[in-house]
Amino acid sequence: MMLKFPWGALAPIVCVTMISACAGKPRTSPVAPPRLALPQTALEPCGLATLGPHPILADLEVAYLERGRQIVACDASRRLLIQTIEAERGLQDRWSRLPR
Repeated sequence: MMLKFPWGALAPIVCVTMISACAGKPRTSPVAPPRLALPQTALEPCGLATLGPHPILADLEVAYLERGRQIVACDASRRLLIQTIEAERGLQDRWSRLPR
């Protein structure tokens, strides 16, 4: 018995070839460079102690000490932010040198 359509036997082979061509290497999208979360304490504004409406010498001394404490805390917060940004930039520099 002769086949009516002799090329019909090749149809499964052609389909398999077409499907396997699509199932090649998966496409990878470029990955974003690393980013670090900034510390919340570094994002908050620094406080500033002020004197009340009728200050006395004790109020001035307390405000002076409080401002000193606030300046130290603000400077530490600023240093933390700078260290975080420098670490992030270092990670991004290393990421940019990775082979693609």
